Amino acid sequence: MKTLLPKKFLVIIAFLFFSSLIFTKGETHMTSKTTGVRHARGTGMWFPADPVELKSLVRGCIGDANRLPAISNRIIGAIAPHAGLIYSGRVAGAAFRAIKDNSADPKNKPETVVIIGFPHKYPLNGIAILDGTAIATPLGTTPLDEEGANIMIKESRLIHFDTEPHAREHSAENEVPFVQMALPDAKIILVLMGDHEEETINAMVSSLKVLSAKKTITVIASTDLLHDPDYDKVTVTDKKTLEIISKLDDKKLMEQWTPYNQVCCGIAPVLTIIRYAKEMGCKKGDVLMYRNSGDDFPESRGRWVVGYGAVVFHE
Repeated sequence: MKTLLPKKFLVIIAFLFFSSLIFTKGETHMTSKTTGVRHARGTGMWFPADPVELKSLVRGCIGDANRLPAISNRIIGAIAPHAGLIYSGRVAGAAFRAIKDNSADPKNKPETVVIIGFPHKYPLNGIAILDGTAIATPLGTTPLDEEGANIMIKESRLIHFDTEPHAREHSAENEVPFVQMALPDAKIILVLMGDHEEETINAMVSSLKVLSAKKTITVIASTDLLHDPDYDKVTVTDKKTLEIISKLDDKKLMEQWTPYNQVCCGIAPVLTIIRYAKEMGCKKGDVLMYRNSGDDFPESRGRWVVGYGAVVFHE
């Protein structure tokens, strides 16, 4: 004879079962759980897999950049592009050359570099920090600043550890080889921002301010500029965008940006670095270099041209 459970117990069992599915799905959490090394997904795609080739290429991008007049005040952040190294490496190198030179003064040398990217294709709620102990490229393995990441996470419910978005995205990790060459002793925090809503930007800026009060940090906002077949349009638009950024005019920048006219593909990181720079007492951004893919690869004109800019912000 079968024993039938009362209906109310069946309901409770069903609830507990489906709740376990909901709350155990994914890797989003508020404290670090992963102890592994993350291997950069861009290896062999966005940058060379051969360590000798990659080292030579990144060193050349940084070393060939024009040496700027010495900036005595500490560089607190920069904007750098994240395209394939052969396309945007020279421009990224200009930003990291300035940071490297500035860090020759021990008081300017960052303990941690916070790299802020965004997901190109996949939806993301809030702000995802890469979990784990280190990130590896062909240049070697760099520790992730777990302590710093936890400081940021405590500042907002929007910020959490989540490895999954990083597994499919290159915008933040493509800056890592430059950090490894320019600042070999620095730890890294890799961040992806899912949107540029006011609450999200405020949460990110607030967490950076709290972190900067406890550690010496440099913030890298990862973005390319306009994408369009028209070379002249890209050139004119990008120079206007860089002028707006140099004036720290985040409101004007948002007036220029639309989903169909993305003057910065990484609008969230750029808005964050502008507002953070202002909070830290920065008065302007210094545009170090601009190029687009049509400059170095003329065959891309009329097909698909992408702009790249390097900007630094100092106290």
